[in-house]
Amino acid sequence: MYGLASVQVYGLQSAMKELNFRGVMVVFRRALGKIAAELYSFWNFLTCLYGISPETFQENQNLSSFFKVLTTSTDEDNKVYVSTVRAHSYPVTAFQWHPEKNAFEWGLSMIPHSEDAVQVTQHVANFLVSEARKSLNRPPARRVLDNLIYNYSPTYCGKAGKGYDEVYIFS
Repeated sequence: MYGLASVQVYGLQSAMKELNFRGVMVVFRRALGKIAAELYSFWNFLTCLYGISPETFQENQNLSSFFKVLTTSTDEDNKVYVSTVRAHSYPVTAFQWHPEKNAFEWGLSMIPHSEDAVQVTQHVANFLVSEARKSLNRPPARRVLDNLIYNYSPTYCGKAGKGYDEVYIFS
């Protein structure tokens, strides 16, 4: 059900530039470079069912004209699928992998927790926060406080072995 996928980065320098990785510390450059050689991308069986091949992606004008492929991954059946895309003209990035799991999920042994794997997680988070900060659409301060995740308590479920250590249950 769960496994690791190998990741290929289409032109490492291009991907770094595309995701605003300019001026990044040497440690992260090393970590991102290792993505191409090591298994840092956690995936589940649904990827095989719903992933899109690079060929199908390129043949679909709606997709290829809107998104640029940054990475592909290979599943355990050696099927290659598009795993990271970035919009050509909009601040939209999409992942077909779980960048957060390396740092925050401990319930499954195949999730890598090396320094490099956690650096990848941290940089993806930094990138997404940086992109969000560019938005001028901001709620009033009181509404921000009302919507903070700190207003809710996570439920630990790591021993269940389902791939999530903590979940938020909203009622």
